[in-house]
Amino acid sequence: MPFPFVLPTTSHIDFSHFFSSNTHPSLPIAASNARTPLRDALKSYKRIASTAQSGQLGSISAALETYIPYLFALETGLSGGSVDGEEIDVVLLREPEVEWRPTLTSAPLGREPSRAKLSSLDSEIFFVLQVMAYVQTLLARDALRAIYRNDGAPPEPEARAQTISKAMKHLLDASSIHKYLFHKASTCQSTPNGPADISSSVLNALASLALAEATLIAVLKDDPYPVAVAEERNKSSKDWMFKAPDLKASRLNLLVRICMGAAEHAGQAAATLRNAKGVDEDLVAYVDDLRRTARAKAARFQGIGVEAEGKIGEGISLIRGAKKELGFSGDDEGKVSGLSKLKRGWQEKKEEKKVRKGDSSWGADGGRFEEGRVLDMLEKKWVKANDTYSMHLIPSSDSLMTGLPSGRDFHKTPAYATPSLAEDILARMRAPPDPKDLDAYKHAVYSDDSSSETEQDEAPGAYPGTVRQYSSNTPYY
Repeated sequence: MPFPFVLPTTSHIDFSHFFSSNTHPSLPIAASNARTPLRDALKSYKRIASTAQSGQLGSISAALETYIPYLFALETGLSGGSVDGEEIDVVLLREPEVEWRPTLTSAPLGREPSRAKLSSLDSEIFFVLQVMAYVQTLLARDALRAIYRNDGAPPEPEARAQTISKAMKHLLDASSIHKYLFHKASTCQSTPNGPADISSSVLNALASLALAEATLIAVLKDDPYPVAVAEERNKSSKDWMFKAPDLKASRLNLLVRICMGAAEHAGQAAATLRNAKGVDEDLVAYVDDLRRTARAKAARFQGIGVEAEGKIGEGISLIRGAKKELGFSGDDEGKVSGLSKLKRGWQEKKEEKKVRKGDSSWGADGGRFEEGRVLDMLEKKWVKANDTYSMHLIPSSDSLMTGLPSGRDFHKTPAYATPSLAEDILARMRAPPDPKDLDAYKHAVYSDDSSSETEQDEAPGAYPGTVRQYSSNTPYY
């Protein structure tokens, strides 16, 4: 948690073949030059090991921040608008043609989706901003990894709060970008046949998903139980005893409603993705797991509140209802079969190993296993207390789960502010293109994994990528 997005790759494009400008003749070639570092950074990111990819997010983010203002300058110039009071005139010579490899579109098992050929500037803007939103989500994941890993000293409360705030900001930025693209897609007529990644339904779902993740992470600031469970498994922890802090009833009720709000946003995203065509099943499963986790957290906080009032039987019932919500149900006594317990323990250890190594797929369960550990700890503690001295009856959890309150929004998605070029950059582009820039751009390296060369049919029995060695104009033939 959050979702481990895969960043797409793209083909080469020269904007000077598709646009011209009388007011700023250097704008098309300058946009092409700004795009090349982004394309190279995405290629490099894809080729390195997943455990090292987080170190490349900064360079990708910097390349995006440099390139995106040029895209909006081209879009503004096509409509005869102005940037910071300076009028820009851009003429469309022909529709730009660009290829992007979608990553949220379902593909045959063991193969990645083929590149989508797109013919509009809007398509380029959509994919580039999607990459920016994905990077924001991945930066949030990288920040939160310090909290979830258990192979080092746990962070101090102040550092933990700063980490959570940083992750929330990244996720809110991602939500604002998705929401901006959704509104743009609703009025845009140039990308009706694009891949599922930039369809209006998927964009709307991703905006709701990022908001749900940001809302659920906000609860971590006041939730001491994941910390307690993590310290139990952390060999570096020096605390030998944990005492849960006293949470006021009003605070618990607020946490319940915040979790239910996150569950509602995740439920909206899940419903939208199920109705969309061609969406990767991993994303659909993750969103549903996140919804279950949010509802389980709400039931846990509700159970903590009723247990504090002396209703330990209802508290145990809510804990068991939360476990059923996560799919960790047992019999009426809350016991789990030996095989199910063994399988779940193996999955938990596998997830812990992914977090320690920094594997790109950690957290793909939506936080289910982490929440399951907290529920196990509370159930064991409360059942022992109830069997020892309370002797309260444990009601059915179904009626208590249906009685959870409605959700409450903790965040409001900020509006996305489109970046613009600086005045000095605009002033330099009033001059014709520099011959040095033109010569450098002619030697741009085409993508190894998507160039026209690798798109050709491979020779029978040839090693992939060696098509040149089997062509008729080589010294071998």
